[in-house]
Amino acid sequence: MRTLRPNRLVWSAIFGALLLTSTAALGDDANRASTLAVYGDAPYGTTPTDTVEFDATPAFIDSINADPDVSLVMHVGDIHSGKQYCTAAYDQGVYDLWTHFQDPLVYTPGDNEWTDCNKKAEGGGAYNATTGQIDYVLDASGAPVDYASGDPVANLDLVRSTFFSKPGITLGAPRVVVSQRFLFDRTHRSDAKYVENVMFDQSRVLVVTINLPGGSNNDQDVWYGAPSESAAQTQERTERTGAGLRWLDLAFGAAKLLRSKGVLIMLQADMWDPEKGAAHQSGYEAFVSSIAQHTAAFGGPVLLLNGDSHVYLSDNPLAASDPLNYMHPGYDVANFHRIVVHGSTLPLEWLKLRIDPKANAPASSNAFGPFSWSEVTE
Repeated sequence: MRTLRPNRLVWSAIFGALLLTSTAALGDDANRASTLAVYGDAPYGTTPTDTVEFDATPAFIDSINADPDVSLVMHVGDIHSGKQYCTAAYDQGVYDLWTHFQDPLVYTPGDNEWTDCNKKAEGGGAYNATTGQIDYVLDASGAPVDYASGDPVANLDLVRSTFFSKPGITLGAPRVVVSQRFLFDRTHRSDAKYVENVMFDQSRVLVVTINLPGGSNNDQDVWYGAPSESAAQTQERTERTGAGLRWLDLAFGAAKLLRSKGVLIMLQADMWDPEKGAAHQSGYEAFVSSIAQHTAAFGGPVLLLNGDSHVYLSDNPLAASDPLNYMHPGYDVANFHRIVVHGSTLPLEWLKLRIDPKANAPASSNAFGPFSWSEVTE
């Protein structure tokens, strides 16, 4: 496990001061319990023209707004399905919907809105072995249906310009969070690109988000189905993986300095999805290892929220006794828990997650340390 170097300790101390300052500015009692509404893999459509879930989202947002307990909303990624096109108009449409949230909204990108945009089903294209070129999906006028013909890097930049145009400020009601745009290792300057990676304190729990896409195995599925991946794909995965791992280092370092009651990690990938098979999980091993080692060293409760596989699940795949432990074997970490946030189906669902810094519940199907939760169907 990497250790924080002295300059990182300085950054973490600065980050701690920022957290305390932002908490005071919000007038929030740090020891007060709070409630989060967590959802993701929504709105989904079965075809590029299916808007049923999109059209149901305003009422869904209203229902969350109407819950007096909720003070923060989190979206675990995938703002459309793998059968819908990647367009600037669609991304803007989701952004416009989210402006109606009355609480701060923290969002981490999923694979469907950027890395999988290259796939034909999402409007990208497919490698033609005869011509050695990409046959892009075109509309009736002959123009590409996808933004930048489905290029993943361009679509991630589109996501950033649409949803992260104000670094360090949440969507919905504005709240200050700490973005990797401003807090990064100066020896890895490309880390500043990852504006979507954020941290903040919530009821004395350190919350951290990581851009880690599911489906495409941390962007290891070769773009457009070509015979081998491009230099651009290799660079994308290498830089983002390194930035994400360094962000986890900083988050756990900050949690220790702040004496946090727990750590809450949000990312999109289901790193223990049995439908994908062990070979498809290889791209996540570095993150599993980092989370396992940091969690053991931290000693307090660590809760991971992910989407990707759509079906609600509450478990600890880092426990040797867990049925999914074989996906990433060799770990046995008792102070870890994971929730797969349900998504992709109607009626839309959300997870009501309560954080109580005064609680220390034993691990169960619906509680762990300062965390307790229940599913809500609208």
